[in-house]
Amino acid sequence: MHITHRGVNRAATFIDDEDCAAYLQALEAAAHAESVAIHAYVLMTNHVHLLAGADQPGAVSRMMQSLGRRYVRAFNARHGRTGTLWEGRYKSCLIDSDGYFLTCLRYIELNPVRAAMVVWPWEHRWSSVHFHLGLRPGSRVTPHPVYLALGDGSTRSSAYRALLLEPLDDAVLASIRDHLRQERALGSPRFQDMVAKTLNRPAAVRRPGRPAAQPCSNVNVL
Repeated sequence: MHITHRGVNRAATFIDDEDCAAYLQALEAAAHAESVAIHAYVLMTNHVHLLAGADQPGAVSRMMQSLGRRYVRAFNARHGRTGTLWEGRYKSCLIDSDGYFLTCLRYIELNPVRAAMVVWPWEHRWSSVHFHLGLRPGSRVTPHPVYLALGDGSTRSSAYRALLLEPLDDAVLASIRDHLRQERALGSPRFQDMVAKTLNRPAAVRRPGRPAAQPCSNVNVL
């Protein structure tokens, strides 16, 4: 599941390194409590991206609720403020791991580069990229099987670095953003059909434009 949570009115959610460290501590505690695996993360100035997975229904939602309470309480106390910090509920998108996990992983860990915060993704301190490149061990990160399939040890890190340096084209970026914004399932039509049947709700992105005209009927609408 790809998750993003933004600050209210685009306000900063992380003022300094101490805030970032506090968020990751809260994330680790909340994820452990709900048995949620965190596969990737990046902390930006006013929002966060996560890649997470869980076996139990509702576990990710409970984790995000707990994380929100823990972090906002600590942030408000530290900065002498009150009230909400996040812009409503987080956004989430189911991902077809086989075909899209590495694409979403790159999308998340390249976020600081696209935002012109750094030149290279590993220059951003508050990201799981250091774990995936073998630069820093990370107890908070659970390596995903698709990532592990890239190879062993340094071979895997080198293979992922090569992927990370390949730019994501505009169509891929737009697709990830559309699926996340509309909270639809990112994957093949077969995957989307499976999700739609399982959750009993649409799984494909709605395209812009007016809906198709429906045949007229003799029923009067009041």
